[in-house]
Parts: sequence; C-alpha cells; structure tokens
Amino acid sequence: MVGLEACIFVTVIIGFLALIYKPNLFMKIIAMDVMSTGVIAYYCLTASRTGFLTPIVTGEKSTLTYADPVPQAVILTAIVIGLSIQALMLVATMKLAQENPTLEVKAIEKQYWP
Repeated sequence: MVGLEACIFVTVIIGFLALIYKPNLFMKIIAMDVMSTGVIAYYCLTASRTGFLTPIVTGEKSTLTYADPVPQAVILTAIVIGLSIQALMLVATMKLAQENPTLEVKAIEKQYWP
C-alpha cells in the first residue's frame, strides 16, 4: 500500500512541477490533467481501505466490511468537472492559437501586456 501511495504522490508532484516549469500552454493543460488524475487516484485509494465489497442490502447479517458509496459519487463528480474544465481550457487555448503564432506563455504575455 505504501508503494502505491508513493507512486500516486510522484504522479501529483510531476504534474505540479510540469505545471510550473513548462512554458507551453498545451503542456500546462496536460500537466493539470496528470495532477488531477493523481489526486483522484489517491482519493480512490484512501476510500477503498474500509472495504472492497459493494454495499447491497440483504436480509442477512454479515460481518464483512463494505465500501462506502459516497466517495464513489464524489469521484464521479470530480471526473466530470475535471473533464469539463479541461475542455474549456482547450477551447481557450484554441482561441489563443488563432491569434498567436506560439503558445508560449511569455510570448502571449508580451503581446497582451506592455
């Protein structure tokens, strides 16, 4: 479990560092997606520690541990919101690409701010 947490943490850190150091807007969008995937993976990992079985109500008493369905709904919502934000950022980048010959942040800042 510790190794999986470390891999997820490295994924989030790689996405964060790429978000800071990549000068291209398209690469920044990809870095945000990588970072969000790592956060969602970590949330899924911590939510699955309580149980792995689907909580289906039956008449029988059971001593098994069940997974909480609330984190699953939160994760589905986070995935949908992340997808819509990524689509919005890509549309904005396409609009910028129509006006600029490059997607480098410094060049765009020079053009719009004196």
